[in-house]
Amino acid sequence: MTDQVVDTGGVQVSAHASGENQFLGRTRELKELRADIERAGLDTISGRKAPRARVLLIAGRPGSGRTALAEELVRQVADRYADGVLRARLSEPDGTPVPVERAARELLGALDRPIPPGAAEDDLTAALRKALAGRRALLLLHDAAEAEQVDALLPDAPECLVVAVSGGPLTGISDVRPCTLGGLDTKSGVELLSRQAGSVRITVDPRAAEGLVEVCQGQPAALVLAGGWLAARPKAAVADLAKQLRAEGEEGTALSRVFRLVYASLSTPAARMLRLLSLAPGILVDPHTASALAGSSVDSARTTLDALAAHGLLHAVDSPLPQYEVPACLHPYLKTLTETQDRPAELQLARARMLERCVRLLQSCRAITETDTPETRQKLLGMPQALRFPNPRAAADWLNIRRPALLASARAAVADGELDTVARRLMSQLVKALVAHVGTQAAADDLYAVHGLVLDVAERRNLPREKAAALLNLGDVDARTGRTQAALVRYRAALDAGRQANDPYATGRAMESVGGAHLELGDYDRAADWFGRALAQRLARDERADAARLYGRIGAAHTFAGRYGEALRHWRAAVAGHRKNGDLAAHARALSELARVQEYAGRPEESLRTCREAVEWARRAEDPRLHAALYMRLADTLDHLGDPAAAQLHRGAARRMLGEEPEEADAQVPGPEQDAFEPENDRNACEIRSTSAED
Repeated sequence: MTDQVVDTGGVQVSAHASGENQFLGRTRELKELRADIERAGLDTISGRKAPRARVLLIAGRPGSGRTALAEELVRQVADRYADGVLRARLSEPDGTPVPVERAARELLGALDRPIPPGAAEDDLTAALRKALAGRRALLLLHDAAEAEQVDALLPDAPECLVVAVSGGPLTGISDVRPCTLGGLDTKSGVELLSRQAGSVRITVDPRAAEGLVEVCQGQPAALVLAGGWLAARPKAAVADLAKQLRAEGEEGTALSRVFRLVYASLSTPAARMLRLLSLAPGILVDPHTASALAGSSVDSARTTLDALAAHGLLHAVDSPLPQYEVPACLHPYLKTLTETQDRPAELQLARARMLERCVRLLQSCRAITETDTPETRQKLLGMPQALRFPNPRAAADWLNIRRPALLASARAAVADGELDTVARRLMSQLVKALVAHVGTQAAADDLYAVHGLVLDVAERRNLPREKAAALLNLGDVDARTGRTQAALVRYRAALDAGRQANDPYATGRAMESVGGAHLELGDYDRAADWFGRALAQRLARDERADAARLYGRIGAAHTFAGRYGEALRHWRAAVAGHRKNGDLAAHARALSELARVQEYAGRPEESLRTCREAVEWARRAEDPRLHAALYMRLADTLDHLGDPAAAQLHRGAARRMLGEEPEEADAQVPGPEQDAFEPENDRNACEIRSTSAED
């Protein structure tokens, strides 16, 4: 059994497929749309090959059934497109256009293509066109607000088809004929009422049912609400509802008149919850969001949401977690109601409660991965049962399903401007949860977006310490994705912010990162100079481990520049520093790099002795991968000295140690050319500083 969408406009009803087609009406429109797919375009008529995908446009007012018609068309023709169906929504529920870059990221993610964090819109749309080149895919673009959105996402692949849903014609896209929707035919409208309200009352009074369809002007969303109202009142006659709607007069649309009637019939708590759902960011809401907005329990919120869904005011979504869709066609009415019936202070409090609930859920989501400490276990036990996750897998699934809504909450909180304190806590916990469950690299795109929001708040609130942290994090992602010049600009700005905040951590890391950027750009003198400035600060603060590492980075810069004397001096200082700190593995790696430079400098015998010493320290460190990799380094040195037999013995030892090919073992010890431009560590690369200690 699979869920299928019934033609109810923006208000959708899920019906189990049982062999019969659950879609109602629109036979003529479907026929025209399918014919339009086969129609020769202007390019074909003129003898030119179509350069881009064919675009079909389904236009209609919210609630007219445009989305359901698009989904039915896709269902009927999907088997023609071997590479599948891709979906993206181009407007928020309140009508705000979705940025093209966000839609392109969603489509690339659906194609399982890598998404460069922080990439510009043009790069993302180019990557999307490249991913779709030569494919036969169908793109369904919901709620297109303007032609530019659709045009930017069009594949350069004539074999692809794009179905766009919009409120009106999208002027600017050539060779597109809109299929404009009106109301359902009377027969289909009566059938929809019958499915919603039950067949008995419709069968005994078919004239009244036809009159109700006429009053609702055949609008699917209005008919769903009318059917829900009747379903909740088994003793009410269809004629009575039609009479009440006629008494409303001609003010507003048919949907607005039915909505007013249904809304007036709700209990006060249900009506309040429905209004407040318009404050929820994103398309979907869950019981936690509703309970936080309304200030009720989670169980009570779910009961109310189910009741609202039964009235046709919400759509229960088929999901592993209970989720509900607020119909876009009702959003303007709900927003007007909140503005007229709720005080601004109450609305702000509801938003704050919702964000705080997100913070606590994210805390629980992250804490379930850290239950090896008594403190964390105690913290989990102190949380309400409704906020706890039974195991890490359940927490990861929740995070994956609710990720779009959580990101939308962060964007909305920052845009609000009045809730920056809770917004900062939300972003901090979101970063930590993503790193814990997804990983820094896999979540890099989302982390980049969150750090950009942190930067917005830090600049608005004049928080130099958080500004420095956000700039460093953004710079690290820019650096890893090849935007070195952009990274350098961010690192310099982070240095200024760190100095303003008198934050030695930020200034030290910024100076080192500036040096790394110059090293990547091939400016070895500036790189060595900036590493030297960072080293001076570390030495002044007696941060010995960092100082030893920086000696190595200076040595790497001099190695690239061919100044082997200076490189040897700094690598020896790095070796001495790691030895004093008792870091055996770092000591072995530094010795390995010292041996490399000695070989470059024409001292093969010294290099051999140093390399053997590095192998011995790796053995003491009890790091088999490092030990094997240094055996490979030693084998290379022996090859250069003309002793291939000994070299082969050491390679064999490395292979036996790891059971891997020698190339894999050799890759475990990065040389200066590999190691020169890495962030300090993954924790620093995703950290948001200046947050509450309790987080």
